[in-house]
Amino acid sequence: MSDFTSNFWPILITAITLLGIFGCALLLWLTSKVKVTSSNDGTSGHVWDEDLREMNNPLPRWWVWLFILTIVASIIYLIAYPGLGTYKGRLDWTQEKQYQQEMTEANKALAPLYAKYAAMPVEALSTDKEAKAIGERLFMNNCSQCHGSDARGSRGFPNLTDHDWLHGGSPEKIQETITNGRTGMMPPMAAAVGNADDVKNVANYVLSLSGSMYHSGRAGLGKAKFAICAACHGPDGKGNPEIGAPNLTDNAWLHGAGEAAIIRMINEGKTNQMPAQGEKFTPAQIHVLTAYVWGLSNKAGKTEK
Repeated sequence: MSDFTSNFWPILITAITLLGIFGCALLLWLTSKVKVTSSNDGTSGHVWDEDLREMNNPLPRWWVWLFILTIVASIIYLIAYPGLGTYKGRLDWTQEKQYQQEMTEANKALAPLYAKYAAMPVEALSTDKEAKAIGERLFMNNCSQCHGSDARGSRGFPNLTDHDWLHGGSPEKIQETITNGRTGMMPPMAAAVGNADDVKNVANYVLSLSGSMYHSGRAGLGKAKFAICAACHGPDGKGNPEIGAPNLTDNAWLHGAGEAAIIRMINEGKTNQMPAQGEKFTPAQIHVLTAYVWGLSNKAGKTEK
């Protein structure tokens, strides 16, 4: 068993904590028993720089009582709250419970506002200034870590501002994606395609579908082998939103463009996952976030492809 999951660390932390508290109490008690001895002028007899003398006075009573109160307060805290290894505390407080309580209170306070938004269709909500501000904040706090603050994504993380959607870009599909998450998987296909030359030929045929630079001879040889890929991407390479198979004809490459990147995908495959957010957000928050994301690729003047 790993040391990080054994009982050693909770016991060590408990021992250090208790020794620290009772050590301070013992030190305070011992020093209180020591009588202050000083010369007739109230100093310790030490002199620096000819005229700097060290006074030898006992600790002020207010300071001693303050020290005692901090020790008592620390003991009360450790009884009430978790702080001694695996002991949960009499109040049974946890960060998760505190977070859930705060979220419940915040959601309750915002319920009337979200109730108004819940009655609005996504298309109208995406142009509402106040709703967009709330949707943007939800996106920045929860989605931008992967998709970027501008929602344009990066390698392995989809761009949400264009019309290239793996599972469809309708409001219903976006809401479904946010709520349930997505898991996209392309298995390694090199063995099914053939040898290294066959893989390279298929890669060039895929490049030809999107109008990218490709080797025409190899692309011609790879067309027949592409039938293996057509099971997911379709015979014309336009993909299949039902299973999240990418469109290979639009020159939008989620995991990198070019022959080498496509060969790597065929050889190694790829698994991508977007975690489900259904338990994190209320249905009304998902509705507002859906409208914000949908609006990123459907701004005024744009038309759906």
